[in-house]
Amino acid sequence: MNILFASAEMVPFAKAGGLGDVIGSLPKALRKIGVDARVIMPMYGFINREAFNIAPLFDFRFPKRDGMADVYISTTEADGVPVYFVTSWPFFGEGGHLYTDTAWDEQRFTFFCQAILATAWQLRSGAGGREAWFPDVLHANDWHTALAPFLVATSRNSPAWSAMGTVLSIHNMAYQGYAAAGPLDAAGIPPRTHPDLIYQDKSDNLMGIGIAYSDIVSTVSPRYMREMLTPRYGEGLQDLLATRAHTGDVWGILNGIDMEHWDPATDKWLARNYDAKTFLEGRAVNKAELQTHAGLQQRPEVPLIGIVSRLTDQKGIDLAIPALRQLMLDTECQFVLLGTGDFALEKALYNLGSEFHWKARTYLQYDALLSQRIYASADLFLMPSRYEPCGTSQMLALRYGSLPVVRETGGLADTVPNYDGGSGEQGTGFVFQAETTGAVLDTLRWAIDTFYSRPHAFRRMQRRGMAVDFSWASSAQQYVAMYERARERHDL
Repeated sequence: MNILFASAEMVPFAKAGGLGDVIGSLPKALRKIGVDARVIMPMYGFINREAFNIAPLFDFRFPKRDGMADVYISTTEADGVPVYFVTSWPFFGEGGHLYTDTAWDEQRFTFFCQAILATAWQLRSGAGGREAWFPDVLHANDWHTALAPFLVATSRNSPAWSAMGTVLSIHNMAYQGYAAAGPLDAAGIPPRTHPDLIYQDKSDNLMGIGIAYSDIVSTVSPRYMREMLTPRYGEGLQDLLATRAHTGDVWGILNGIDMEHWDPATDKWLARNYDAKTFLEGRAVNKAELQTHAGLQQRPEVPLIGIVSRLTDQKGIDLAIPALRQLMLDTECQFVLLGTGDFALEKALYNLGSEFHWKARTYLQYDALLSQRIYASADLFLMPSRYEPCGTSQMLALRYGSLPVVRETGGLADTVPNYDGGSGEQGTGFVFQAETTGAVLDTLRWAIDTFYSRPHAFRRMQRRGMAVDFSWASSAQQYVAMYERARERHDL
């Protein structure tokens, strides 16, 4: 089975969030079980062609409403996955930003969706001197590529396109491409006449278009799938989704992580490697190293709280800051944060780190090496998200032996069983429900008390968390079943 992933992001080339991680690991997992999965993404100006061995493959001219576009396709492989990059002035190939302002991004990605189909057609003819290849299923991801399933639907009068299945994966419902009427009209996109779109006035909403016209809609955890059908999390598209869910066309498949890459036993960035048998000694060395690096006292007996996150309201950081401030005042603990985002949150965290500099350090930056060290050093990993479609940070924390403190939502609810409050025979973390600072503070106090007064239960949960299989193995099989379902819709 041939699958073409269409995405705005892919690790290691470009990443703003979890989308990049998924596209960087799921196709690799699918190829391991015999699926010919490939990726098409934009070429951004910041991608280092030489470092990633990106080479020209072919070029073609693409007719637009206002003239012809010169499209250049280059390629490389990432962990065995073929990747195609689209360059076309003025949309892609220059500039140092992954995303810009909404209006321009809607134009860029409308064009990218057109280029996806045009490139697939070129691949079908063996362009670039390669063996001819054509997808059985086009797998779009988030609003940036959600228009592509509609374009396939409008091309089904051609035998080549008539048999293609389409899937749209929603990684975060909050970002939709809400009002793309101008870019769609300028690009000559046909009217979106699906009755559900017309009835709900969503014919210019890119995510809505993808939901209506894809064969299957998927999202990144079973819990988030159910949450998206509610007004609280559906972001105005819950009724459109409910229509698709009624016919069994909405799937929730939990994201995985690359267990080979994220492995404390082999991670070259750690001060000392360890596994589930040696984590007490290994994590102690890493904790001491991080404490020194952060300018904190080396105190192995004091719990260290870690955060690695985008600093946004979605992540609940505004709920966490007052709770952390209170802990700094009255509790023996330490705190290290790494992240960037909202200016007001950055300022509040900077002030927190400055005011309690002997026990708190906030790094307002992106640093991949430091993030690894926080996972390997923090005793507790805080994720107080208002919503979290899946999340990978809690999986990485558990993989490295750090116990998550999370709100019960989305993928956090699917991946972090709550501590049983006793000997630790159940649970891998500490879970709360309310979207309040009080809930964050109370749960952190509970976790810290467990660290101090029930160390055997704490270590038992650490060991259990490190043993959880968060690989793509099970999820990849579910994706194959989903692709087969989408493809069967168009069997001749």
